[in-house]
Amino acid sequence: MRMLTVCALLCAMMALATAQSPPDAKSQIDKSSKADLVKRSACPYGWTLSYRRCFRFVAVPKRWARAERYCQRLGGNLASIHYYWQYRKVQSMIWSAIHRYVGIWIGGSDAQEEGNWLWSNGKQFTYRYWCSGQPNNAGGKQNCLAMNYSGSRCWNDDFCWKRKPFVCARKPL
Repeated sequence: MRMLTVCALLCAMMALATAQSPPDAKSQIDKSSKADLVKRSACPYGWTLSYRRCFRFVAVPKRWARAERYCQRLGGNLASIHYYWQYRKVQSMIWSAIHRYVGIWIGGSDAQEEGNWLWSNGKQFTYRYWCSGQPNNAGGKQNCLAMNYSGSRCWNDDFCWKRKPFVCARKPL
């Protein structure tokens, strides 16, 4: 008889544990789960999450326009930099990949109008880290933005036809 009582209690506990929550509680759980997914958003494989954006260093040198097109195929654009710590994070990502600082393309350009710098992703161009005397538009045709220029590792306007490694940026998944 005791065995039957124990079995009945176990069955009752299992039934209660697997019973469906009331509709109000279930909708709260669904909303909470969606919020957790947003908080835990991540980057695709090969990308680095930093300051709510995903970055990817591409070591294969390309011309600026081809680098931008490559980034677009990956779901992003050439990286736009909006503050100093973001710039330092991108530099550290490059250092981790190739153990040196090299000039790379990022998403700035003034090809549309000389001196009016724009980011390829449409974001406002507010942060600047130009090297002394830059941008200088040497030869009248330097319209693309390169970072890690000179020993100061700052920004330089350069000829878009040059082939450089680059950094892409995109939103997290």
